[in-house]
Formats: sequence, C-alpha cells, structure tokens
Amino acid sequence: MISFMESARNFMDTPGFNWKSLIIGFTVSNFVFDTYVKIRQIRCVEMNGNKIPAELAAYKIDSDTVIKSSKYSLSKLKFSIFAGIFDLIENVAFFKFDVLPSLWLKAGSALASIASYVPSLSSWLTGSVISQSLMFMGLFMGVSIVLGTPIKYYQNFVLEESYGFNKLTIKLWISDTIKQFLLTCALGGPILAAFLKIMYIYGDSFMYYLSVFLFVVQIFFIIIYPKFIQPLFNTLTPLEDGELKNEIEILAKKNSFPLDKLYVIDGSKRSGHSNAYFMGLPWGSKQIVLFDTLIHHSTIAEVVSVLGHEIGHWKLNHTSKLMVIGELHMFSIFTIFSVFIKNKSFYNSFGFGLPNGITEMPVMIGFLLFGDVLRPLDAAMEFVMNLISRVYEYQADEYAAKQGYSEDLKTALVNLHKENLSSLVVDGLYSAKEYNHPTLGERISAIDRYVEESKKEK
Repeated sequence: MISFMESARNFMDTPGFNWKSLIIGFTVSNFVFDTYVKIRQIRCVEMNGNKIPAELAAYKIDSDTVIKSSKYSLSKLKFSIFAGIFDLIENVAFFKFDVLPSLWLKAGSALASIASYVPSLSSWLTGSVISQSLMFMGLFMGVSIVLGTPIKYYQNFVLEESYGFNKLTIKLWISDTIKQFLLTCALGGPILAAFLKIMYIYGDSFMYYLSVFLFVVQIFFIIIYPKFIQPLFNTLTPLEDGELKNEIEILAKKNSFPLDKLYVIDGSKRSGHSNAYFMGLPWGSKQIVLFDTLIHHSTIAEVVSVLGHEIGHWKLNHTSKLMVIGELHMFSIFTIFSVFIKNKSFYNSFGFGLPNGITEMPVMIGFLLFGDVLRPLDAAMEFVMNLISRVYEYQADEYAAKQGYSEDLKTALVNLHKENLSSLVVDGLYSAKEYNHPTLGERISAIDRYVEESKKEK
C-alpha cells in the first residue's frame, strides 16, 4: 500500500498545478447541487404543501397545521440557500485572499509574543509546528464564530422565533457560544495535539494508529458527556414515579434492555422541538433521556412506543454497526489524505510557500484544505449513509410494531411531525440527500404493510 501511495503522491505533486482553482470549483459545484436540490423541495412544497398526503388522511391533520408546516419548511429552505451563499462567499474569499497563510503567520507571531512574557516556554511555543497549529485553530475558530454570528442570530431569533420554537434568550445564546468555544479549546486542543503528533511520528502508516486513536476518543466522549459536558448546558432530572416510568421500565425489562436511569431534560429551555435519546456505551448500561416537550405533547403510550423504536435500534445493533462504518470511513479518508500530506504543489497553491516566508507544509492546514478536495466523495457518501440509516429506521419501526406499538407509534410520529412542523411532502431527491429518516408517509405505509403481512401469516 505504501508503494502505491508513494506513486500516487508523485503523480499528483505536479509543480504549477493549480489546486486552488480545483477546490474552488468543487466548492461552487457543491453549492450549485445543494441549491438545486433545495429548489426542487421548494417547488414540491409550493405545489403540494397545503395538501395532506393520502397515507396520512386518516390522521385528521388540521388545515392550519398543514399551512403553517408548509410556511415553516419554505422559510427554512430559503434561509438555508441564503446561508449557503454566505458560506460560499466566505470560503472563496478565504482562498482568494490567502486568509489561511495569514492566520498561520499571525499564530506564529502570537506565540512569539507569549514566549517573550514566559521565556521558560519559549522553545516549546516558538519551535513547534504543533503549538502553532493549535494557535492557528484557535484563531480560525474565533474568526468563524464572528462571521457566523449574524446567520445563527437570524436562525434562532427571527426564523425559529417567528414559528414559536426559539426559547433562547440573548444572554443564554451568548453563554452557550462562549462555553462551546472554551470546551473546544480545553478538550479539542489536547486531542488535536495528539492527532498531529501521531501523524508526525508514524509517517505513511499514520492512518492505522489515527483510526484507533479516534475510536478511543469517541468512547471517551460517550463516557464523559453525560457527567461533565451536558450539565453545562442542560439540567437532567430523574423521571418522577408514575405510570410513564412504570411502562418504560416494563418495556426495558421485556426486551432485556440494560436501563440504568431515566431522565427528563429541559429541552424547552432552548427550543420547542421534541426528542428522546439514549446515553451510554453500545455494550454497557443505558440512560434514557426524554425531552420535557415530548412528555407534554404526547400520551404515555406514544412516548413508550417511541422508546420501543429506540430499543429496536439497540437490539438490532444499529449503533455498533454505524460506529464500525464510521471507523472504516475515517480510515479511508486518512488513507487518501496520505497522498496529499507532503504534496508541495498542494500547499503552494494556497499561499504556503517562500513568498510568504512559510517553508513548512503544516499538516493541520493540509487536512483543512483536504476537506474541500473530498467534497465530491462526501456528497456520494451522504447518499449512502442516509440510505443505510433509513433502512435501520424501517427496521426499528418494525421492531416496535412487533412489540404491539404499531398504532401508538404511528400516532406518535404524526404528532411529532405536527409539533415540529415537519414538511408532510418531500421531493424524492431532496429526501435521499437530506433525510437520514424515511418520510412520515413512508414510515406510516411501511408499518401498515408489516401489520397486514402479520395478519396474513396468522
């Protein structure tokens, strides 16, 4: 494999090849395709959004909800296109005006200034590519947060607010942003340092060690998230004794589900949307977390049916399978990146060369730029991963139906769509690209087919 990668690296490291133009082309093409798919969905909603699909006619969804759902869908789609234009302009400007090499040099200058105040750290701060990479990422994140603030403000305080979903205050929004930045620095900094160290130590074989390292990091976050990270943003309270708790415990025992604790999360603190999820390692004990909005908007039978679906994911090992697929995907990305890691023409195309006084080829920068090279592959992978996820959703729905929750699950899905104002009509291409769940109509029809087939077998 190493000889093959070396041959590929030599072939692609052609002096004078304009990688910048190629990546800008990928970026623009990706934006055009995304926009085309969204315009298809806009037309679909405009033409059929006020009609109730035939498979949902029995659920008596009121016309006001249908109209409001269509308006919300159209608002989100149009905003998404605008945000995409903003991101495109930002990305192209970063490339055209050599923002990345400028930030790299500023990171070096910042470290030199710090070293002048702390001479004992001078050799570590100014003589390490890893130290400069960490400072660069801090500056890069800061710039990204500032540039993205207007978009996020509009999304929360105008779009979501106008449909009654936003529960954030300005103070809480700013607090969340600061916490996220500090957490990223505190936890992401050491992880990024280790990530880069592995790449520098193991050379052309780094992809094997890096894949193992990131798997360990993933497990680490699964363990620490509920105890140390989530409490910084939300309050979890034990689900009070009563019928709902009893029914969930009965369901867990019936399926040998390793239930440890039941929590209610104050999701309404930030949003009016509903959800439920599990926490814990795939092979260990689990904690079930219910959004307070889900409990308020659903009957006990509907909440239990949703958890029956989630237990189906666990019983059918969907989480573990997706983890394995994710690991294989990351390994393939690292393997492809090994062809670019020492490609001088690749770095020179983006201003990392002698005119700017930058003689090294910083791996951190290379990996960032490589993400843009991967855009066509990522677009294809998006379709594949959505397809796999949708198959798993059908299987989990069927599992819940086998538990006797078919009617309650259908009603729960309809109510969740109504409460979240999810679109009732979806263009096929848009669904394939953007949805990792089947549409509501597809799920209802699939559950009905399973029930009919079960009756025939009896």
